[in-house]
Amino acid sequence: MDSYWFILVGLTAGVGTFFTLWQGRRAQKAQEQLRKCQNELSELRSARHTALAEEQAKQQTVFNSMVEGLLILDEDGRVQFANPTLGQLFSLNGEIRGRTLLEALRLHELQGVAERATREGRVTGFELVLPGNSGRVLQINAASLREPGRTHAGSVLVFHDLTRLKQLENLRKDFVANVSHELRTPLSLIKGYVETLLDGAKDDPAIAVRFLQTIEKHTDRLTFLIEDLLSISSLESGQVVLNLQHIDLHDECEQAISDLTARASDREVTIANEVDPVLRVRADGDRLQQVLFNLIDNAIKYGRVGGTVRLGARPLNASTIEVWVMDDGPGIPGDAIERVFERFYRVDRARSREQGGTGLGLSIVKHIIQVHGGDVRLVSEPGKGATFYFTLPVGAEPQVNI
Repeated sequence: MDSYWFILVGLTAGVGTFFTLWQGRRAQKAQEQLRKCQNELSELRSARHTALAEEQAKQQTVFNSMVEGLLILDEDGRVQFANPTLGQLFSLNGEIRGRTLLEALRLHELQGVAERATREGRVTGFELVLPGNSGRVLQINAASLREPGRTHAGSVLVFHDLTRLKQLENLRKDFVANVSHELRTPLSLIKGYVETLLDGAKDDPAIAVRFLQTIEKHTDRLTFLIEDLLSISSLESGQVVLNLQHIDLHDECEQAISDLTARASDREVTIANEVDPVLRVRADGDRLQQVLFNLIDNAIKYGRVGGTVRLGARPLNASTIEVWVMDDGPGIPGDAIERVFERFYRVDRARSREQGGTGLGLSIVKHIIQVHGGDVRLVSEPGKGATFYFTLPVGAEPQVNI
């Protein structure tokens, strides 16, 4: 009996030991599984954090690279995000996050746009002219941000800069208006003289000749206008192909002077070619003749009767020569100096009409010189004449045959 008891006790102890070992192993496996799950969870959290950071970085890059200004408001109407373009459009220096729209940009019109977007859900095509002298025009599109279960979660406003488009549209309108006027004036005169001739004036030889001369004059004016329009159109299109050659600058000036001798004689103007014969430029000869012709013609027309027009040139450096055309006329007012190269701009419209011309000459000059890689400028003081300067690349020295 005692032996059975010892056996039973031994078996019980063995079972207890086995059970203890089994529980220990089970707890160890559970701990290992828990650690594995914790590691996987940590990795998932890290991956999610990394993915979220990458997504936010991509989003930030997109917002920062937008040419449009972007402004996001929270549900209380305070600035939650503004991209760099918005700061440039409104010349912002400091941080505006957390401020109300009115505090940040101080424009009641924008506050009204945001409120409309909240009420109506969307506002498109709202145009805003910024105050001040910048002349900047913005188009604003706004939308309300709505989330499920919430009536309003903020607004997003996108700002498009329309300034350049508006400027181009105004230039187009001015160009059409000016061309229409320039065409209509000679056409009306030609039509009037033709009708007078048909009504009987043709029967008087003296009147007929005088009227036909006037018709010819205005026909030439139309021809010059069309030629100038074609020239400036080709120059502005950037499709002009220059026939660049090494040219003797003194000879080119002499040719232009020769073409304008009759006009200079009519106004008793002396033209002095003071360009050094050794100077050479690399240019398109035909285009250079256009530049010289227009500048000398202007100097004759708007200079002093009986005055002098001087042509000169000098090397600015090893690669550039500066050329000038100077008159001793009444000069040009300071506020007009920056505008004389605009199409159809005239300092004195009445005198310009009297002297003739299309109003495109100086604009053509500017474009031709720019195509050559040079610059053109005007220096003038009222009562002290006007001097037009332009630069051209230096031409190679002439080869000497031995």
